Amino acid sequence: MVKTNMNGSTITGVNFDPFPTFKFHVEIGSLIEAAFMECTGLEMSTEVFEYQEGGANDFVHKFPGKTRVSNVILKRGFVLSNELFSWYKEMEDKMRSGKPLDFRQVSITLYTTVEQGKVMRWTLDKAFPVRWVGPSFRTDEAALAVETLEMAHHGIHVLER
Repeated sequence: MVKTNMNGSTITGVNFDPFPTFKFHVEIGSLIEAAFMECTGLEMSTEVFEYQEGGANDFVHKFPGKTRVSNVILKRGFVLSNELFSWYKEMEDKMRSGKPLDFRQVSITLYTTVEQGKVMRWTLDKAFPVRWVGPSFRTDEAALAVETLEMAHHGIHVLER
């Protein structure tokens, strides 16, 4: 809860509106893409272990366990660039032949709409593709052709502007 004074501004003296989610860019290694229409999965969760202490019947101890990160899913209108599919195929070929995998750093940057400044940047460590989905085709609707890339990674770092 944010405390406000009589003028309606916050105690720090600055009012902030929530940031819209439609202005973001994604960098996958050296590939900079601003054409993604959806990014989901920026999520972390920690397991909780419960311990019932003998003689203490009024509560259960709770302790943090392993922290897991979710896969990140990117969707974009289908384009003529084949770089995302190529990255997926490279990983698949390297896994089959036992060669070192091509992990990449992925950054998702949220921008403001007014000043065009960076608001926040999420960086995924050692990301690699685990699923690629091409567009679906139907003759009875005029929908966009959408390409989907799902990536696993080894952690999220957040940088504020």
